[in-house]
Amino acid sequence: MRLEKYSFGIGDRFGRQGMAQLKAIRQARAAGINLVPVWNKSNREHQIIHSSPADTRREADNAVAALNWKFPYYVDADHINLNTVDAFLDHSDFFTLDVADYIGSKATQELTDAFLFRAARYEGVLKIPGIDDPFHITRETLTAIAGNFLGAVHEAAAIYQGIRQHKGDGSFIAEVSMDEVDNPQTPVELFFILLMLSMQGVPVQTIAPKFSGRFNKGVDYQGNVEQFRKEFEQDLLVIAYAIQSFDLPGNLKLSVHSGSDKFTIYPIMGELIRKYDNGIHIKTAGTTWLEEVIGLALAGDKALDMAKTIYSTAYKRQEELCAPYATVIDIDPAGLPSPSEVSGWSGEKFAHTLRHIPGHPDYHPGFRQLIHVGYKIAAELGEAYLEMIGNHARIVEEQVTTNIFDRHIKRLFPDIKQS
Repeated sequence: MRLEKYSFGIGDRFGRQGMAQLKAIRQARAAGINLVPVWNKSNREHQIIHSSPADTRREADNAVAALNWKFPYYVDADHINLNTVDAFLDHSDFFTLDVADYIGSKATQELTDAFLFRAARYEGVLKIPGIDDPFHITRETLTAIAGNFLGAVHEAAAIYQGIRQHKGDGSFIAEVSMDEVDNPQTPVELFFILLMLSMQGVPVQTIAPKFSGRFNKGVDYQGNVEQFRKEFEQDLLVIAYAIQSFDLPGNLKLSVHSGSDKFTIYPIMGELIRKYDNGIHIKTAGTTWLEEVIGLALAGDKALDMAKTIYSTAYKRQEELCAPYATVIDIDPAGLPSPSEVSGWSGEKFAHTLRHIPGHPDYHPGFRQLIHVGYKIAAELGEAYLEMIGNHARIVEEQVTTNIFDRHIKRLFPDIKQS
């Protein structure tokens, strides 16, 4: 199984927007961008929502059938590890092997020695085509990289082999994720991580490193844009060289777990993948859930009341809701509007405050991030929430499709033809 050049990960907390999401991907193809959809949902989300990997597969299959989609599509077991992979095996064909927690874990001396022996040829001056400044590699450099990443790569290999034994060779796509950590991996570290993956038999097709800057959930990139540009471009060149050097899959590409709405850097990524004729995989996380809440606000009446209830409850339970996402959110509690203030808002005011339109006077990133992590509140509402978004399906679906196509895909491909 070979992942196409451009793929788009579409998260859907409650599994009700498969058609609306696929309509956006279909618009992209009609406009000349051959995207393929990847429905992704993590074990953590399944536990909070009380859904299962079978539900995600069903959502994807039903959307594809309803819209007569004739192109490839995938279902991603997102951010899985050895403890969580089993539930996804029969329902996924894309597996994001998340080994961020194993960075820094100790590898065996045998693995370390084998890596150092293989990597020794790169000691001295390492020149990667396209990167002006060479890298200076010492034995100490390689030993440090092994200490940081070899244990994590060994864990990825163990997960991969377990999936392969169950599903068979060539029947799924492997992504390796190391992005949910504090410190970015440098391009030279990425080069040797790819060597490790090759040595341990992981035919990785997409890799998600940690870049400099903050990739907070649901809001724009925060960091040095030029530093990001440099890292992203060098990573593209590193991957191209690693494919040639390590017999890795020829379609290996970067995966950016954007946390959604990285509007500042989408054009940079789009420019550079076109410059080098590379592919990309983008994951959009919880944007769809936020668009559901926006749709409820715009629907007014009881739907707006529910949106306000979700916010007021989340406001009271900030510590609980934010804790699992502490590394990827940045909320100033003192700057949040009070529930009593929000209770007096119109649906338009609520929607404008939540919707990410850069420069809009009502937009509030803290408000948006809190609702982003507050999907647990909607899960607790259960059928009442699902019934409400079903009652207002038209306006909710409009928000979902427009958001993915207009605010995400068009920014990544700014020269897109109008469909």
